[in-house]
Amino acid sequence: MNPIMEIEEVAKAIEWQADHAANNGAPCTGRVVRAQLRLLDGATEVGRRIASWPGKPLEDALPLRLAGGHHNLVLTGKDARLAPVYRGEVTDQEEVDALVVAVTRAHDADLLPWLDGPPQTNEAGRSASIMAALLWLSGKVGSRFELNELGASAGVNTMMERFFFDLGGTVAGPEDSPMRIVPEWRGPPPPQAPVEITGICGCDRAPVDLADPEQALRLKSYVWAEVSERIARIDAAIALAAQRAPDVVQMDAGDFVAQRLAAPQEDDTTRVFFHSIVWQYLPGETRARIEATMAEAGARADARRRLAWVMLETNRQTFRHELTVRHWPGGGEPAVLGTAHAHGAWVEWFGKD
Repeated sequence: MNPIMEIEEVAKAIEWQADHAANNGAPCTGRVVRAQLRLLDGATEVGRRIASWPGKPLEDALPLRLAGGHHNLVLTGKDARLAPVYRGEVTDQEEVDALVVAVTRAHDADLLPWLDGPPQTNEAGRSASIMAALLWLSGKVGSRFELNELGASAGVNTMMERFFFDLGGTVAGPEDSPMRIVPEWRGPPPPQAPVEITGICGCDRAPVDLADPEQALRLKSYVWAEVSERIARIDAAIALAAQRAPDVVQMDAGDFVAQRLAAPQEDDTTRVFFHSIVWQYLPGETRARIEATMAEAGARADARRRLAWVMLETNRQTFRHELTVRHWPGGGEPAVLGTAHAHGAWVEWFGKD
């Protein structure tokens, strides 16, 4: 791709991400993201790097990588100049542009490493869709589940057996949990069914340790600053991790799937692999390997040792976040159960039987 086309693709990604943030309750973050367009003149090392991005800038979440770095400067106290923007006190885009350019020039070296990897939001709100899928599966395959998460980041959602859920009036989990997942529910509620989680673990290429204040703050940096309920969920996750740390191993997702499938499985359980807004970040060969491994394991599944695959992922044609479930025995045909807000603010349930 020639340099002009590269810059055009990056600009489109920035504009799309800015609009997406603004349309999803984060207009202040949207303005900071849109200001990244002013960095494409190459006056900073950060600007030069994003302008010549070698991959797919939107699929790689390039704008959100840098947005995390800018938010981190405020959270750490290194530079508070963007704080009035995040509070909604500065709304003029030209003023925001000037602030973002000035902050980036002042912290060029600090911001560069934020471009090295994708954002790790590890959003607990997405667990609403995962739990809804388990409630649906309970009526299909039985109520006992062993859960395994791909791309678990800090392992927030590998603690979901300790969350309280109210999903359109259908409740699950301990009522006294500090993590309360109560999204706006659209459509009929999922079935009120028993869900017993016999074990839960996850993997990530670069796990975040919630017990490390610096790492926890990095995770919070990716949260859109003005969405206070998401900040509160991160704080609740840190509190739960302090009581009992999540079980997350540093491992490639393809290796993790193969390892977990090779492990002994309890009788009368469904082994579930799940992930949310992760699939796009996995290399193509890893995705192909996981699909082949799951198909092989599905062919071996039986009524006593069942298998399921639950995914909340972006449909790249519609950009809707779709909740899809496959299970074996039963053919493994995908069932789209609903759509959801990217951070779990709402879930639209299709009410499939």
